[in-house]
Formats: sequence, structure tokens, C-alpha cells
Amino acid sequence: MTINYLVIIETTDTGYSAYVPDLPGCITVGDTLEEAKSNMQEAMLFHIEGMQEDGIGIPVPHTQAVTMSIARTA
Repeated sequence: MTINYLVIIETTDTGYSAYVPDLPGCITVGDTLEEAKSNMQEAMLFHIEGMQEDGIGIPVPHTQAVTMSIARTA
């Protein structure tokens, strides 16, 4: 079974940080975007394994993201 979670990736002064809103505490960083993505894949698997070992139910993804445009004022 495949579950798709929204991952938020932000640019930092030293690279990238990433987190999963639907998996509280699941965060990672990377020097490059690709490294942050790879690290997040590992972090999500590790995080979910830990939840399962602790008998915690795996959250159903519910977070959504949209891009919205606004008119720039002078």
C-alpha cells in the first residue's frame, strides 16, 4: 500500500529543511534539494516504523497545498 504525504521543503541559509505536517516530528535537512528529498524518504520510513513499534496508528494524510497568486500593489 502506498500513502502519499505532503512534504514541505524550505530553503535555508545552509541548504534545505523539510518536514511532513501529517507526521509531527518528522523533519530533516540537506545541503542540496536532492539530498533533502532523499533524507526525507528515509526519515519518513524511520518515523513510521517507530510509530508502528510504539503501537501508534499511522496518520491518514489530510494536509493539502495550493499556490495562490495575488496582485502586487505599488
